[in-house]
Amino acid sequence: MATNINTNKQILIFSVTWVVYASAYLLRKPLGVIKSDLEALNGLTKADLGWLDSCFLLPYALVSMLLGNLGDKYGSRLVLTTSMIGLGISMMSFGWWSSPITYGVLLFMNGAFQALLWGNCIKALSGWYLPSQKTTMFGLWGTCTFSGGILGTSLAVQIQRIYPKDLKMIFLLPSIWVIFVGILVHYTIKTPEEFGEISITEEPILPKDSISEEAPSRNLTFVETWSLPLVPELCWTSFGMKLVRYCLYMWLPMYLNQNLNLSKVKAGMFSTAFEIGGVCGSAMIGIVIDKFLHGRAYLGVFVSLVIAAFSLCLFQLTSKWGLWFNFGFLFLAGACQCGPDSVVSGALASEIGKRENAQSAVSGVINGFGSVGSIIEGPFIAVILTQFGWSGTFYAMVILTGITAIAVLKATLADRTYIRLAVTDTR
Repeated sequence: MATNINTNKQILIFSVTWVVYASAYLLRKPLGVIKSDLEALNGLTKADLGWLDSCFLLPYALVSMLLGNLGDKYGSRLVLTTSMIGLGISMMSFGWWSSPITYGVLLFMNGAFQALLWGNCIKALSGWYLPSQKTTMFGLWGTCTFSGGILGTSLAVQIQRIYPKDLKMIFLLPSIWVIFVGILVHYTIKTPEEFGEISITEEPILPKDSISEEAPSRNLTFVETWSLPLVPELCWTSFGMKLVRYCLYMWLPMYLNQNLNLSKVKAGMFSTAFEIGGVCGSAMIGIVIDKFLHGRAYLGVFVSLVIAAFSLCLFQLTSKWGLWFNFGFLFLAGACQCGPDSVVSGALASEIGKRENAQSAVSGVINGFGSVGSIIEGPFIAVILTQFGWSGTFYAMVILTGITAIAVLKATLADRTYIRLAVTDTR
């Protein structure tokens, strides 16, 4: 059964890891804000700007998948501290350079360091919460992703307004903050045992005899992690969700400007309806799963993605009906498309990883494989948009969301089979 854990220390770990991941977006989102400046001031072409995106996203995906086990090997505190300090140092001088090659190298380092944050935040949190609490907890914690995105964009815009045509401060100030947070992690992120608490336990979902002893810590490779039950299904789920999400992140302002005739400023601000929905959806999905679906997380993710597909379809069908309809369906799509992300690569990944005592590796692989979707969104949307226009693009995202829901449905059935087999083996 559960043992008592100091609530104040739970809140401390929750808050610090939330700040860690939200702060990372302060050095991720500014690139989108300053692209026009890089083009105007430094003569970068649109092709150069596209490659800069890849310089960040490619190492993010690869390092997440291949080195996601570092937290299991060296501990989440060390990896988080090193990653945050390295992230801040790598981007501190970004605004002083003008060479696309230098930009690419710095962004490559940025992506590599950020890749190690998600899985190790998940690992740091997992030891402090009961399995029955994790769906709600990770749902609330996942708001850091979308809140960080909004804060990162807003901060970059404000610094750009104060220091026009000077890119130095846009990266220098957030870098100093990120380094400070890295130092903070070193002194605050600890396991319950390090704080003198008794480790949390609870009656497991699987039969007691099948997992009566905690698995020894394992340093799993990518192939070994992929072979774990339910990991492939969750990887493909994360892939589909991130592909659609980044399509909307990168192309929604242009759609609103060109297809709905909103001004560039209004289109940019209005597009945040999707991210605002993501914040609310991430905060609520865990509560809904625990209170109304009795903890059936896979079913909750499936229902959420089905609603997201219908919301995107209705957004396209009612796009000429006015801003209230546009905002409503964008908000709902954001809530149901983005909300499940923290459940898939957080609560569910943590539960799978716990079976092998490899939470960092499992979370890293699922998050990293999902990030491959964000890498290919540019070419994917460009081809669809060229061949079928904006309507075809939105319906393609609807279809992708539906396919992602099918992957979750397969995971739901596989999970029930896995538990049933475990029960049979213990008889």
